[in-house]
Amino acid sequence: MPDLSRMRNDYTAGRLTEEELAPTWVEQFDRWFADVVAAEVSEPNAVVVATADADGAPDARVVLMKGYDEFGFIFGTSYASAKGAQLAANPRAALVFPWHALQRQVRVSGRVERIGGTASDGLWDPRPRGAQLAAVASVQSTVVDSREELVQRLRQLDAQTADGPVPRPEIWGGYRVLPERVEFWQGGKDRLHDRLRFVRDDEEGGGWIVQRLAP
Repeated sequence: MPDLSRMRNDYTAGRLTEEELAPTWVEQFDRWFADVVAAEVSEPNAVVVATADADGAPDARVVLMKGYDEFGFIFGTSYASAKGAQLAANPRAALVFPWHALQRQVRVSGRVERIGGTASDGLWDPRPRGAQLAAVASVQSTVVDSREELVQRLRQLDAQTADGPVPRPEIWGGYRVLPERVEFWQGGKDRLHDRLRFVRDDEEGGGWIVQRLAP
């Protein structure tokens, strides 16, 4: 077993200053996301989604972001999943984009809303048929007796479904996380990290302020 207390890397990739920061959080995210894609980081759109149930018990998992703009970040899932049930009871979430290769992370928190049927079709339709079949055959987050049971369900559904794309089930769709805080974290030497956070200032008509946080 390695000595975990000594397992660390020094962060020397760069700095993030107020002068370098983009005017808006979405422009800054554009810049960093372009950097991650250019660096050929595996699955650059992978994001940790943290939710909580009605009692406040936290839960988290990694999903793939499927879109973003100035209104928020989008991902798709089964509404019957654990996170779907949690978001129905407590429609708030936190996101973390863990871009370790660039010594960066982006943290987001805010309210969550469903994106509607037409927009959800836009997430569902590009999925390969196999992934569509699996999403229909698997009741996400429920207990199953074995993997073989899932494989058999998928085979039966495949045989019963016409060739081509599978229609999106009503139970599957997209969510949008509407940011209230977006933090850009750049690792720094001797753990003196740069943390610049955009915070929505509803008292000023929904504008944004920038704060520097201690590491």
